[in-house]
Amino acid sequence: MKKTVVAFIILFVLFLVWGLLLKNQQKYTKTDAGMDSMSQTNYAVSGNVQAETSAARKAPDFMLTSLNKNKIKLSDYKGKVIILDFWATWCPPCKAEIPHFIDLYDKYNKQGLEIIGIATSDEKYKVDSFIKNFKINYPVAMADEKIANDYGGIRGLPTTFIIDKDGNIREQFVGYRPKEVFEEAFLKLK
Repeated sequence: MKKTVVAFIILFVLFLVWGLLLKNQQKYTKTDAGMDSMSQTNYAVSGNVQAETSAARKAPDFMLTSLNKNKIKLSDYKGKVIILDFWATWCPPCKAEIPHFIDLYDKYNKQGLEIIGIATSDEKYKVDSFIKNFKINYPVAMADEKIANDYGGIRGLPTTFIIDKDGNIREQFVGYRPKEVFEEAFLKLK
C-alpha cells in the first residue's frame, strides 16, 4: 500500500512537471494565423521565441499620424521592405533594439528599407522626449487599440514585423533581436 502511494505521488509530480514544461513550450509556438501566442507580459526577451516565416499573410493597412504630424499609411510604402516595430519607452529590450533600427535606416533607406516605429502604452510627451534623446531618424506614431488588434494583439514587446514589397508579413519577432537578424531579413527581401 505504501509503495502504491509513493508511486502515485511520483507519477503525479512527473505529470505536473511535464504539464508545466509543455505549457512553457506552448508560450513560444505560433498559432495557425502566424501570430505569437505568448502569454501577456510587459516585455519579452529573446529566449526560445522563433520568427514566423511560413505562409505570408497580408499586413493590415493602417493610417496613423506620426509624432512629427505626417500621415503614415502602410499601403503608401508598397514596393519597400518595411520593419514595423511595436515598442515602448519603458521596455529595456526595445531600448536595446532602437539603435539597430537607426543604423539600418541610415544604411538601407535609399535601397528600399522603411522602418516604422509604433509606440505602445506610453504617453506622447515621453515618446517625444525618447525620440529626441535617441535621435530616432525614422517615422514613429502612437499605437491605438485598432492597430494592436489588427496585428493580432501585441502581447510582448518589442514585437517586430518584417513586411515584404507586396505588403505581406514575412516574419514576426517577439523580443530582442540583434541588428544582424533584421539586416538579413531585409537583404533577403530587397
